[in-house]
Formats: sequence, structure tokens, C-alpha cells
Amino acid sequence: MSNFTAAAEGGETVAARSSLWESIRRCGILGMGIDEEELRRKILIPTYIRRAMSSAIRNRDAGASAEAAVRAGEEADEVPEAPIVVFVNSRSGGRHGPQLTARLQQLISVEQVFDLSDTQPPHFVQYGLTCLENLGDNGDNLARVIRENLRVMVAGGDGTVGWILGSLGELFVQKREPVPPTGIIPLGTGNDLSRSFGWGGSFPFAWKSAVKRSLLKAVSNPVQHLDSWHVTIIMQETERLELPCSLKHMEEYDLTQDVDIQRELPENISCSEGVFYNYFSIGMDAQVAYGFHHLRNKKPYLAQGPMSNKLIYAGLGCTQGWFFTPCVKSPELRGLKNILALYIRKDNSKQWEKIQISSSVRSIVILNLDCYGGGRHPWGHPMPEYLEKKSFFEAQVDDGLLEIFGLKHMDGMHPLLWLNLFRQNTLHRQLLLSWNYEVVTGTKPTCKWMESPGNNP
Repeated sequence: MSNFTAAAEGGETVAARSSLWESIRRCGILGMGIDEEELRRKILIPTYIRRAMSSAIRNRDAGASAEAAVRAGEEADEVPEAPIVVFVNSRSGGRHGPQLTARLQQLISVEQVFDLSDTQPPHFVQYGLTCLENLGDNGDNLARVIRENLRVMVAGGDGTVGWILGSLGELFVQKREPVPPTGIIPLGTGNDLSRSFGWGGSFPFAWKSAVKRSLLKAVSNPVQHLDSWHVTIIMQETERLELPCSLKHMEEYDLTQDVDIQRELPENISCSEGVFYNYFSIGMDAQVAYGFHHLRNKKPYLAQGPMSNKLIYAGLGCTQGWFFTPCVKSPELRGLKNILALYIRKDNSKQWEKIQISSSVRSIVILNLDCYGGGRHPWGHPMPEYLEKKSFFEAQVDDGLLEIFGLKHMDGMHPLLWLNLFRQNTLHRQLLLSWNYEVVTGTKPTCKWMESPGNNP
């Protein structure tokens, strides 16, 4: 799969800068000078092709739509330099989602902009891209070139981007390469994937001109690789189990093939698997994120934008016990050490090594990026001499390595709160976490083919 992103312009981005400053510095003024007609010429898919793809998705029939497009394809269109389709999560970014969708449809076309509440990424892959491939197989050279050069933009947060990447990743599994590179318009709260690739950390104040700038970057900027990590989750079966979009059910998984677990698993278990690109966590941090997700679904009027979302995160952090853990009634919240075991396995080794967890740790984070929780760098910016002395490696998004760290009480997470942590310089390829009857195993990158834009303008 792929994901392309632009490198930050003008040096390192400060996580706490305001949206207004970011829009002026990165996109606002620069976007004003972009010719909309020229931009549209670079990214617009010919009418008969985009309508055929849209019809295929709508009717869930790629074959019939492709045949109709061949009969109607009398146009002699110019080949676009970088044809783009955009997915917008209208629930992200407060009230900006619908406005952004309308703006993108104005800049490109209605058929090339998809609202995720209406069109799911798997349907785009199964029907829309299949229709495009069928056109190419039937002798339409224009459709073939568009399929080869297609790029995807995602307007949403890290979860939305991960959902799109996972869906596009099926193309690799099905041997339907190339996988379109993917860029980001940050609409989420943390936007760490967007930050890591230079797309910015928040939705700009001058967003109308910023959108043009983002589309132009998507046309001209190069592609950079992004590691992906496969995760298997085994837990006690429950009727109330609600899996996120990034996970899917699987057949029973034999955990003993990887490690000898010194505990009995429940008789009835549920197995699921998925892929992550940024990070996943276990503990209070995950509880807060899970609580925010459900609160936003239940009361969407409370999540009006990044700032209000961060305030909600902070409030949930307090109620979950980040600051008053000793007073929390549930003993499992007083320390992961009592309920979780962490193992790692190094490259070229068959032995699993148990990692000791401090009693003060409230959350374990497995990180694939160089930042976490809205642009925070958990270990700062150490000098090369220090890294060499400690045998550490600078975190990279494409090094095939993970960083593992823990969050302690009295300090929280996310942009409004600072981190107090320990770091396990894992830089290993496999890990296993055993948490009561819930076991999570991660293997070495199974999708190293995924690309995610890098960018030096």
C-alpha cells in the first residue's frame, strides 16, 4: 500500500503552535497564488472514467459500469499528471467536514471526493478501483495510466488514515499493485501521522487556500515508505465486543506456536487481527481514547474541533485516574504491572525476553512514529553522541523497528499534558503482551511495501 506525504517546510514544526500561525506559515499565503484551473487540470479524472467508478461503487457492480464506460468513452481527454481521489471524515474537524467536502468537490469534481459516512474505503477498492482496472484491461490506455498514477488524499485523523491505508493494503495482498500513495489533510485531534510526514498538526485557519496547497503537494511531492505492523488479539469472547474499523475477526489463533504462556486461556475466545501504522497502547491511555470515541459517537455536538477534543481528553484523563490513581477503587488501574506481562523477541532469536514494568506505569505505548499524543517527542531530541553512547537509534517511520515506552501517573498524555515516561529501547521486531485473558502479538512488518509520502518540497 502506499502513503505519500510532504516533508515539513522551513524546519521542525512546534507541536503547540496555533492553527493561525500554521496556516500563515505553511499554507495560507502560499495557497492564494495557486491557479485553480491549472491545479484541476493536473488532478481531474476524465468524466466518463470518474462517473463509471462512482457508478460501480454506488451499484456494487464493477463489471457493468466498466462496460458502460467503454461504450460512452468518446472523449479524447488529456492525461492528468496526478489523478487524485479524496476521502473526507465529516465527523472530524468539528464543523469543517461538510464545508471541506464541498470545497474539494468544487476544486476537483463531485465524483472524486468521497464522504466516509456514505462510501467506505473497502467499497472503493472492491468496486471503484476494479472498475478502473477493468477499463484498462479492455484496452483503455487512459484508464490504465490513471490507475498507475492514482493518488489518495485523506481528510481526517490518525484513525481515519489508518482505515484508508488498511483498505488500500488489500491491493497488495490481492496482487493488484501499484498501491496508490496517500496524503493527509489533518482533521483529527493528535494528527501524529500527519505531523510525521509534514502535512501539519491541525486544520489551518485559512483552510480554503490551505486545501489548494495540500492538493498541489500531493501532485508534486515524492513518496516515502511507512512501516506497518500486524497485530493479533485474543480475548475472552463476549456478546458486547465492538471492534474498531481497523480490526477484523479471524479464525482461532494458536498462541503456543510463538511463546509458552504460563497461564490458562479461557475456553471461549475471540480472535481478531489488524494493522497499525502510528501506535497502539494498553492501559489508561487506551481507556481515555476509547471513552472519547464513544462520547463523540453518542454526543457529536461536544466534539466541535481539536481544542474542545483536547479538553475532553483531559477531562477523561482525570476521571480515569491519571492524577488520582491511589484513590481509584479498581486495583487494576493502580498499575499495569499487576495485570500485564510484556515480552519481546529480538531478530534472529527464538527466545522471548520478559521486560520488567515499573509499578508506577499506567499505560504502555508501542510507537512506530517519531511523535505521540499530538506531536510530543517522548524522549526529546537527543544528540547523536548520546544515542551512540546508549546504543539507541533515532526513531524513524521506515526503519522496521518499534519503540516501547510507559506513561506514569501524575503526568498524563496528549497535547494539554506532559509526559513522564520510561523508555524500553526495544528496536526489536516482535513483541507479545499478556493482559489477563487478553493477548496481543505483533510480528515484524508484514507490509513493508506500504509507502507513505515523504517529502522534501
